[in-house]
Amino acid sequence: MNTAIKTDVASTEVSTAVSILRSALTALSDGRISELIDAFDDHFTFVDEALELPFTDKERLDEFFRKERELFPDTVLEVLSTFESGEYVVAEWKVTASQTMPLGSLQLRLPVSFKGTSVVRIETERITSWSDYYDQSTSRRFRLGAFFTEWVEY
Repeated sequence: MNTAIKTDVASTEVSTAVSILRSALTALSDGRISELIDAFDDHFTFVDEALELPFTDKERLDEFFRKERELFPDTVLEVLSTFESGEYVVAEWKVTASQTMPLGSLQLRLPVSFKGTSVVRIETERITSWSDYYDQSTSRRFRLGAFFTEWVEY
């Protein structure tokens, strides 16, 4: 059994997939939204599980990330760890930012810090599936979710 060759091939695939995800997360952290969107395949799904928002259209996903940057302009995303299994890469990350909130005639800047996980499927070096998991209440992203939620009147 030639396990050394299998290990070498697997480690190359791991580094490629991890590199793609890390590059995408760095682009997101730096506000380079177009670069992030370019990493997605034409046929993809992105789900923000905390906000229960699914996206399958690049223009709408671009709008989501741009609105996120507008509401939290000083966002920094730090990758804490990564793990790969097959076509999937998991990244644990931490977000720090501030949110400006009106208080009468004043504007308060409130710190925001939360950890989360992205589970990403990468096929032929393109992102085909991405799901983010984090605690909605500590993220203070309710306003972001409201921009992308359709209201239903009864």
